[in-house]
Amino acid sequence: MSNRLRVAAIVTIYHPKAHADVIVTKYLKGMSTDEGFLPPEIDIVAMYLDHALENDIGLGLAEEYGLPVYPSIRRALHAGDNKLNVDAVLLVGEHGDYPWNERGRHMYPRRYFFEQIAGVFAESGRSVPVFNDKHFAYDFGDAQWMWDRARELDIPLMAGSSLPLCWRSPYVEYAKDTPVEEALSIGYGGIEAYGYHALETLQCMVERRRGGETGVVSVQCLEGDEVWRAGDDGRWSRELADAAIDAIANKPDGRMEDHAKDPAVFLVEYADGLKTATLMLSGYVSDFAYAARVDGQVHGVEFYLQNEGPFSHFGYLCCNVQDFFHNHKAPYPPERTLLTTGVIDAAMNSRYEGHRKIDTPYLNIAYSSYDALPQRPTGTRPTGASIDPEAPDII
Repeated sequence: MSNRLRVAAIVTIYHPKAHADVIVTKYLKGMSTDEGFLPPEIDIVAMYLDHALENDIGLGLAEEYGLPVYPSIRRALHAGDNKLNVDAVLLVGEHGDYPWNERGRHMYPRRYFFEQIAGVFAESGRSVPVFNDKHFAYDFGDAQWMWDRARELDIPLMAGSSLPLCWRSPYVEYAKDTPVEEALSIGYGGIEAYGYHALETLQCMVERRRGGETGVVSVQCLEGDEVWRAGDDGRWSRELADAAIDAIANKPDGRMEDHAKDPAVFLVEYADGLKTATLMLSGYVSDFAYAARVDGQVHGVEFYLQNEGPFSHFGYLCCNVQDFFHNHKAPYPPERTLLTTGVIDAAMNSRYEGHRKIDTPYLNIAYSSYDALPQRPTGTRPTGASIDPEAPDII
C-alpha cells in the first residue's frame, strides 16, 4: 500500500507554458532545481479540466500517465469513490478562455472552483489542504468569501505565485523586524495579472519589516503622464526606482520615460504609515525588481524568472506545495495572498473609477511573516539542473 499522497488537480486550461503545465506537469515528470532534478513526492490521481482548446496538451499527458480526467470537480475529488477520496487539491485557475469585465478583470472562476471544492469537503465531513495558484480571485469580495469558507471548514490554505521563490540578484533576505522606511517594486505586462506579481514581489519583502504586517489603508492607480508627475511630486521615490532598475540586467539604454509608453503606478499606504509604490514599465523592462530604504541606506534587488527551459522557479513552488500537502502548514502566510489580492482589486477599481484614491479599511489584515526559510534558490541565476537542456521536465 503506497503512503504517497493522492492529489486532485482542478485546472482551467492546459496548454504549453500555461500554469497547469508548469505546475501539474512537474508532478507528473519531476522538477528541476539548482540542487538537482527532483522526482515528485505526491501522485496526481484525478484531474478536472475546464476546457480544452486546439493547443491542449493536458488530455494527451493524462492518457500518457494514466491520469483520469473527470467531467466535474466533484467527481475529480471523489476520484472513483462516492465521497472525498484525495489527500490534497491543486487549484490552478490561471489562463483560459474567460472574459474580461468592464473593470478590466480577467474573470477566472477561482471562487467557483473553490466553492465546489469546499462543497465536497462539507458533504464528505472532512477537509484536506488546498493550494490556490496566484491571487484568490479577481474580486476581493470573492476572495474574502473563500477565506471565510476555508476557516469555517478548517481547510489548510496555501496560495500565491512563484515570484517570492525565484532568483534574487543580489541575494537579499530580510531578518524579521527589519526597519524598512520606504519600498518600491517594478513590474511589466498585463496590469492585473502581472501587477499582482509585482505587488507580491513587494509584499514578500515588506511583510518582514519592524512590527510585522498591519494591513493597507489606501490604494491609488495612476497611468500615463500622471505616473511621471507623481514621481516629480515625490509620491514615489525616483531614488528607489533607479536602484530597482539598476538591479535589472536586461534593459535598454535610456530613461524609463523614453521606453515605457503606457506606464502605471500603484500607490499604497499601509496602516503603520509605510508608503510603497509599484511601477509597471512595459516596453522598458521584462523582469521584476524591488528596492527599499533600510536604516537610511537604499538597495535594489532583481527578482529573476526563467522564461524558457524548465521554469525552475515553478519547481521550487512545487517543492513547497508538496511539503504543505504533507504537513498542512503553509511555508509562508496565506494572509500575504489575501492582502495582495485586496490591493490589486483596489488598484483595478481605482483605475476604472477615474484613478481615484480608494480607502481600504477592510484590508486590516495583520500577520507575521515566516520564521523558517521556504525552499528557494540562494543564487542570483539558475544553475545545475535548472539549466540542464536534458532535464526531463523540459517540455
